[in-house]
Amino acid sequence: MSWRQRARFWTGPGNDLPVSTACLILSAVQTKLSALTDQLAASYAHTGGINHIDGKNLPSKQAIGAITLDLLRLLFPGFFDEQLGHSSAIRAETTALLSSICSDLKDEIHKSLEYHPPPEFPKKDLRPVAQALTLEFLGSLPRLRELLQTDVGAAFNGDPAALSKEEVIVAYPFVEAIAAQRLAHELYLKNIPLIPRIMTEWAHARTGMDLHPGAQIGSHFFVDHCTGTVVGETTVIGNHVKMYQGVGLVAKSLAAGQQLRGQKRHPTIEDHVTIYAGATIMGGDTVVGEGSTVGANVFLTSSVPPHSLVVQEEAKVKIMSKRQREKSVIDYAI
Repeated sequence: MSWRQRARFWTGPGNDLPVSTACLILSAVQTKLSALTDQLAASYAHTGGINHIDGKNLPSKQAIGAITLDLLRLLFPGFFDEQLGHSSAIRAETTALLSSICSDLKDEIHKSLEYHPPPEFPKKDLRPVAQALTLEFLGSLPRLRELLQTDVGAAFNGDPAALSKEEVIVAYPFVEAIAAQRLAHELYLKNIPLIPRIMTEWAHARTGMDLHPGAQIGSHFFVDHCTGTVVGETTVIGNHVKMYQGVGLVAKSLAAGQQLRGQKRHPTIEDHVTIYAGATIMGGDTVVGEGSTVGANVFLTSSVPPHSLVVQEEAKVKIMSKRQREKSVIDYAI
């Protein structure tokens, strides 16, 4: 399309801008965009680091998100579909969905392995390796369903506001977050790069709950209200642990950066522990003993023995009448 043709879009009934003027404006815009293109291209060549050009094709964030949603459909049949399924068709539908996921996930895993090839496999063998890893991963789904059933049960039993387990699955963001983490953890254990973190960040964006795929999380896990929860990579969480919103299981310091890779940086939470809203527990050598309760807003950097109660010292709160306060302000002014 010529500038004159483009300019006609700027003119017409009710618009007094001459075509010649519109052409001049468009020419100036085109010149500006051309200069900006040159600047960006120079930045790509000079700065590097944050662009991925002429390298291996990375896994697609959009594709991984779609695969994760399809995996949720397999784990919770009927809850993540627009239409109600029927038991008579469940086998055929499951076969079709499994086949689709297998094909798509194999391609994404192959991209990940090409990006960071395992030293024990020649590059020419990466595609069959991707196929084998995909099938191994899919083989874990029945076991993950049993584990997620304990999480759903913990959520229902631990929240008197829950009307049913069906409501927990269909409405609670926690279910998506923990399901995505448990799926991603399986891939993390197989040393598949990129994809596990993409999956948990997909769930993070949807739920506000940041569960690293490397975290080891036991059965009957529940986070009430979900939002703002952070669980770091080397966290170990036992069975029957309940947390509330805003809890952080984090590292003490990351100043050493990459030198800390592979080290235990995040706390261990033993069985039957409850952690209330806003608590922060830090450090790889910090252990919260079995059966303990950590109160709201506690900042904990050292271990506590089993069956402990850890609370924040009571803050001084002053309560007064608004009228009394207004009178004191007037007296002070006088």
